[in-house]
Amino acid sequence: MDPAITLETIKKDLAEVKAALEKKTFEAVSAEAQQQSNLLNNVTLEIAITGRACAGKSSFVNALRGMKDDEKGAALTGVTVTTMVPQEYTHPAFPKVKIWDLPGIGTTKFSAKEYLKKVNFSKYDFFIIVSSGRFTEDDTKLALEIQKNKKKFYYVRSKVDINIDNDRRSKGIDVEDTHEMMQSEKETLDAVRKDSYDKLKALGVSSPRVFLISRWDLSKYDFPLLQETIEKEQDEIKRDVLIMSLPIMSLTKDSIKKKKAAMESLIWKKAIVSCSVGLIPLSFLGLGCDVGIVVSTMIHICKDFGLDENSLNILANRVGKPVEELKSVIEHTPSAGMITTEFVMDILKRSAMWGAITVVEQVLDFIPVLGSLYGGGSSFATTFYLLKNFLENAVKDAEKVLAKAAEPKRLRRSGGRGNKSEREKESWTEKSLRDQQAKPPKRGLSLTAKNSDWHQRTEIHNGGRL
Repeated sequence: MDPAITLETIKKDLAEVKAALEKKTFEAVSAEAQQQSNLLNNVTLEIAITGRACAGKSSFVNALRGMKDDEKGAALTGVTVTTMVPQEYTHPAFPKVKIWDLPGIGTTKFSAKEYLKKVNFSKYDFFIIVSSGRFTEDDTKLALEIQKNKKKFYYVRSKVDINIDNDRRSKGIDVEDTHEMMQSEKETLDAVRKDSYDKLKALGVSSPRVFLISRWDLSKYDFPLLQETIEKEQDEIKRDVLIMSLPIMSLTKDSIKKKKAAMESLIWKKAIVSCSVGLIPLSFLGLGCDVGIVVSTMIHICKDFGLDENSLNILANRVGKPVEELKSVIEHTPSAGMITTEFVMDILKRSAMWGAITVVEQVLDFIPVLGSLYGGGSSFATTFYLLKNFLENAVKDAEKVLAKAAEPKRLRRSGGRGNKSEREKESWTEKSLRDQQAKPPKRGLSLTAKNSDWHQRTEIHNGGRL
């Protein structure tokens, strides 16, 4: 038996499945899994971004979508631009996620109550109130009205990177002095946070929560905390959608872990569903498998971790590097367009040569109820471990892509004083991406392929068993 998949690993991998099947019948668990899968595919997440005009709302909308302000399709920004009606922007990889740029508070003559009615208040899941300076009475009136209507809202103080840079310059701190830079940054953030808190308290807000962010780097400051806070206050399905839609350039060790956990939960549900639908007999395996479920889930994983063509282009544009440079470090995961029925069948054929039946028998020993289903046990084991393996490799590739994106660009020597100026131009995005990388997970069962000729060169390592 493949040493990468032992009885102990099966017990660990399938503990949640076994627990679910011990509490309910297979039919009930399968129906719930199908329902959750359908909800995940169809649920929409409507995020409203509001605040005073010129507070950085539109830039924040673009940041959430992983876009630059000057990209085609980006929300319009600039001091002369004022949003007078709600503008809808879809997430580039997850069209069910809609981010709304609402008219600036103070640009209309309506009261807070009338304002919310005009922007169709009831359709949004939650509100983010953005301010680039001190929060005003308009901000608090709107927040209190949102609260009255039992909706969630979050105060975001934008452009803190500008405050940090201005304070650093006023103190005469050299960018090469890392210790002084870090100390100055902490002092600035503490001062901005206290000022925002005190101002909101003075305006009548009890225990205000304020999140400090920079649209140029969502992995820094309070954005991860904002993300975590919003996640906790959403239902399970919308929480998973929110986690999956997080822009790839803002991923950290913790957010990658969350994405992986959300996808692992989805994988076992997909495997359960595969037991109760029409299976495609695989004569070369002596098993059955719903290849359509495998294909669609692999594509989902690819997009979720930013390994599809569109996400890679967005990231390359964001960090100013050729997309081919980012693609060069992808070792295992094909582009979403190459994940087809033929691709999956090819993997299954290669794994069949090494006798995947052994793992199926171990799974049935651990969860006997699966053995009572026609082809169910084999379908579950095949689907689960094929997708689990694909996910593990996608995580590794995503980490490598982010590490490559975070590498400083090679600078041409210009001599003299120009060198320091060029060094200062390394973007906050690149610095943070580099700082936030997690160590790649330990290698286990993996699908390995080069960047071309997938069907001929894809194989399963460690004995090739599923």
